[in-house]
Amino acid sequence: MLANGADFNVPIDLAATHRGDSMPYATAEDGVSLFYEEVGAGKPVIFLHEFAGDYRSWEVQLRHFGRRYRCIAFNARGYPPSDVPETLASYSQERAAEDIRVVVDHLGVDHAHIVGLSMGGFAALHFGFRYPQRALSLCVAGCGYGAEPEQRDRFRAETMAIADALLSTNMPAFAEQYAYGPTRVQFENKDPRGFAEFRRMLGEHSAVGSANTILGVQRERPSIYDLADKMRSLFVPTLIISGDEDWPCLMPGILMKQKIPSAALALVPNCGHTVNLEAPDEFNRILGDFLAQVESGRWPMRDPRSVRASITGIRT
Repeated sequence: MLANGADFNVPIDLAATHRGDSMPYATAEDGVSLFYEEVGAGKPVIFLHEFAGDYRSWEVQLRHFGRRYRCIAFNARGYPPSDVPETLASYSQERAAEDIRVVVDHLGVDHAHIVGLSMGGFAALHFGFRYPQRALSLCVAGCGYGAEPEQRDRFRAETMAIADALLSTNMPAFAEQYAYGPTRVQFENKDPRGFAEFRRMLGEHSAVGSANTILGVQRERPSIYDLADKMRSLFVPTLIISGDEDWPCLMPGILMKQKIPSAALALVPNCGHTVNLEAPDEFNRILGDFLAQVESGRWPMRDPRSVRASITGIRT
């Protein structure tokens, strides 16, 4: 049990060391402690997890990119061993973006590559809007759930159902249901052992933290379709990655590609939502090439001639 009274199900190694002196934390302005891990040296890369993941979801990327970058993965508020505020008001899209700043400030990082998946992808995008001068690049992966205008009401209703399920059952039981969503079964089909580990770790999360996150961050965040003006003014090198079977993210990904003048879009074939886990080699290759181009100063802005109204370039 946390000091603020919220219960959570975590393996004994995390629970026993929570708040231990040897564990690294950054502290937000509202007093929430954010747990992080880091490895490697070089330009900083910050990894931001999805709703069903945590900092452990980036283990394959930490091992790969930690060989040449300073890699940091942290748990969002609501995800032990980060603090789990009980009040819904402590969770929002704005706070998610600010918590990235808190971590980079704590680490003395002036500029960093920001990599996020799903919920973390939304946070990366909003960090880019707020602090473009501090982002060397943005990788926005699997981003778009509930964003399409015709899906907004359905998505908001489903977030309420998710919160109810979280608070009416235990986390392992919730994980058994949530892990088999229509954009996650691809992971199980490719890698049953990896999927089982993902499902187990989801079952170790805090029910209170997850419910507050789904209601405070995901349900209330603005739609990507309402951010077009901000995207047009975003000039940070940006990579959008989606699995081609991550259906809720395909059209939002195209929208971000269209509106962000510094954006490229990469689709991973026959892949669902947890693209960094389901196809780690392909994800690491695409992300690695992107980071290398940014580091060498070779990442392009969109040529305005490519967005003329003409289809062929020949006037009629």
